[in-house]
Amino acid sequence: MPDARPSYMRKLLISFILGATLVISGCSQDTRFPFSHRIDVQQGNVLTQEKVNQVRPGMSRRQVKFILGTPLLEDPFHEDRWDYIYMLLTGDGDVTEKHIALYFADDKLDRIEGTMRPGVEVDEAEQTTKFTTVTVPPQKRKARGWLTRLWHWIGFGEDDV
Repeated sequence: MPDARPSYMRKLLISFILGATLVISGCSQDTRFPFSHRIDVQQGNVLTQEKVNQVRPGMSRRQVKFILGTPLLEDPFHEDRWDYIYMLLTGDGDVTEKHIALYFADDKLDRIEGTMRPGVEVDEAEQTTKFTTVTVPPQKRKARGWLTRLWHWIGFGEDDV
């Protein structure tokens, strides 16, 4: 007659491990694992001070859309208002929010409201337009194998490969 103790002990051990895992994961207030990498999440229209500085009262809707892009919110009840919203959630948990509301009168930009204003100087550290010149060195010709050399010697293929 086989002993029933091993299966009972195994079930008890498995249930204890599962219970401990649930208790440990359920009681933590911060659901992130330590030393885990979390990506930055951007939502909305990327609003930079450089772009907002280019927007001026009197511009047409088309000109504004060219500079800032399509607005995130176009309210059908307020056709003369465009809302641009940007939110950045960093992996550290910091949240950055920027928004501007553009008001139009007679299809021309009338006023701008929000957390960003045109005409503010941009620090060099904030400038997004950066140019990098990359010089690619000339590539050396790879040594050909004996089969490729034979193929070219017979007359197939190009000589400048």
